[in-house]
Amino acid sequence: MMAIKLQKIRMPRVNYRMLLCAVAFSTLSTGFAIGQTIPPEPPNIVVFLVDDMGWQDTSVPFWDKKTILNERYRTPNMERLAAGGMKFTNAYATPVCTPTRISLLTGMNAAHHRVTNWTNIMRDKTTDSPDEMFHGVDWNINGFSPVKGMPKTVVATPLPALLRDEGYFTIHIGKAHWGSMGTPGASPYNAGFVVNKSGHAAGHPQNYYGEQHYGNVLGKATYHAVPGLEEYYQSDVFLTEALTREAIKSLEYPIARKQPFFLYLAHYALHTPIQGDDRFVKHYLAMGMDSIEARYASLIEGMDKSLGDVMDFLEKTDQEKNTIIIFLSDNGGLSISPPRGGVQHTHNLPLREGKGSLHEGGIRIPMLVKWPGAVKAGEVQEQYVIVEDLFPSVLEMAGISSPVVTQTVDGKSFVPFLKNPKLREQSRPVVWHYPNKWGGGKGNAINYASAIRKGKWKLIYLMQEERLELYDLEKDIGEQQNVAQAFPARTKELAEELTRLLKSRDALMPVRKANDTPVAWPSARLR
Repeated sequence: MMAIKLQKIRMPRVNYRMLLCAVAFSTLSTGFAIGQTIPPEPPNIVVFLVDDMGWQDTSVPFWDKKTILNERYRTPNMERLAAGGMKFTNAYATPVCTPTRISLLTGMNAAHHRVTNWTNIMRDKTTDSPDEMFHGVDWNINGFSPVKGMPKTVVATPLPALLRDEGYFTIHIGKAHWGSMGTPGASPYNAGFVVNKSGHAAGHPQNYYGEQHYGNVLGKATYHAVPGLEEYYQSDVFLTEALTREAIKSLEYPIARKQPFFLYLAHYALHTPIQGDDRFVKHYLAMGMDSIEARYASLIEGMDKSLGDVMDFLEKTDQEKNTIIIFLSDNGGLSISPPRGGVQHTHNLPLREGKGSLHEGGIRIPMLVKWPGAVKAGEVQEQYVIVEDLFPSVLEMAGISSPVVTQTVDGKSFVPFLKNPKLREQSRPVVWHYPNKWGGGKGNAINYASAIRKGKWKLIYLMQEERLELYDLEKDIGEQQNVAQAFPARTKELAEELTRLLKSRDALMPVRKANDTPVAWPSARLR
């Protein structure tokens, strides 16, 4: 198990290929290392992060069967990645974007880092919607910070900085959304990236069109206009395509230097505005989709083309066999209509609800991992994992065994589950905490909820009613049957464990306006 030390020192940069050459020279000149195994080259690592992509927004089935939604979309490159690696069918993120992104960056659970809602592009401004029942919680509204002294931030040692200091060439392309403007966390450079293209404080693009300068139109530009893509202005290059080209160009430098790279390609797609990619939208209109859903499907196919282009480039440059690709989304699929087309909360079926909810539709995500030589092709892993697990997993993949960080890391490495697809750990609890009002629609477990999963059981605590709901996910993936009364001992066990974990992480609870008292802990509802 990886040891993570809670200190802050700067580790030296290491060029592993130069080190290997030095070892080889020493071997030839002195004979000292003859018979010893030269350590393998550190792998390249690509994290391919999609915004608001649901568990069903793909032709790859992440359930035990294909559904009508899987038949709707064309994602041949996700199919290709799944065929060459491992599919995680029980992968989780948080219900909205910034908490997920900071958990990936820091290895901390959202209850712990307290960035429990998406961050406002403007500093010191909450994004919680006004509410008649609760005062807003005092969460870290300014997001992540790599340095102390910035109010309302979580201070942590970021994953890219650890990789950079171990010799990786670190590249950020696309959406960052870790901190508000005017704070250190707004810039990917401050998180340890050597290259940044288009990452800033915004959580969505102004628009996806090169003809409209991605929102950078004189006299009409907003803070959400995507920066850094001037060479594509007045062109028909869709935003997803522009970011893909920039990612590929950025890889040429470390490849030429024979330096390991970490590429964090975080697409703005599929986030609103739901604008059509002209390369693909006609196909979906011809299928009979309504115009909104056709545009949404075209965003998915454009994202999938990006994945294929990156994979093709890695093969062409002989990097494929030494490159790990991790594909995932930052939360469940948007299922509010409007802005989605069709009937509300049907877009992630059989999962219940969508983005913003602690039901499965809001937090269960597609996740694929390809690791040539370490992970067998075409495997399926049913073990549940959560987004903060990427932090220790990526470090272990990179061979960094004792990273020095400032934060307490909650994530657990999923590398053992990659190497053994039959391995299960059903005693581990994973936790979600959302003491906020998202404001993106109504539904059960949207706004003010906490949850815990342990084995096949999932308990949701609804703060407004101070009510517990229990679901058996093996029998009821759609969370239609609340079995809390039928299994009181299991309900008690999970409510007490959820309470213990929330308290140990100093989790915030909302306060009722009527009497200025905080919401009770989940275990209090047992009495």
